Amino acid sequence: MSPALRETVSTALTLLVFSVVGASLLSGVFTLTSPTIELSVQADKLALVSQTLPAGSFDNDLIRDAIVLPANPQLGLKRPGQAYVARKQGNATAVVLEAIAPDGYAGEIRLLIGIQADGRVTGVRVTAHKETPGLGDYIEIARNPWINQFTGKSLIAPADTAWKVRKDGGVFNYMAGATITPRAVVKAVNKALHFFESHKDELLAPQRENRHVQS
Repeated sequence: MSPALRETVSTALTLLVFSVVGASLLSGVFTLTSPTIELSVQADKLALVSQTLPAGSFDNDLIRDAIVLPANPQLGLKRPGQAYVARKQGNATAVVLEAIAPDGYAGEIRLLIGIQADGRVTGVRVTAHKETPGLGDYIEIARNPWINQFTGKSLIAPADTAWKVRKDGGVFNYMAGATITPRAVVKAVNKALHFFESHKDELLAPQRENRHVQS
């Protein structure tokens, strides 16, 4: 074997060894940190879900007791989502629905919508969006209390026809120059209330394993 070929083979073997060792280290780090990351993700999700519910309104594990929602245009879900059922001493008191407003100014707006057993909204939170910073991002609770105006609303208070921003003849406030974003959120929350009314018995049924809501 020529010196040049021997050097090439040696370099290739060295690179192979480093690649194998590097892959093994990455795999080990992932194995060690994966449970921690999962716990962090679950904690963040639980914090957001809990924000849509009144304090003390549940004593169950919302994440563990979540049920599967089907892909559903009424909720804007193109893929299955989840419903987090709040229970107090075993009785369902409310549900938090994952929903998507597909018609935001810059695309989809992902939402968590809490609805009490009597059909009133307990809270709404935006979990993801791409709305214009400084203009349409006032839908985030960290930036503006705008989203709180849904709390206590239902399909009868206000009337279903009043579920619009004030500019369109409805009751919901908005910021001048940014009406597309709130329109999308108002519409999505209204549709989620209709979904709840149509599936109330399934969503608030006694707890059992592996429940799915029918589309």
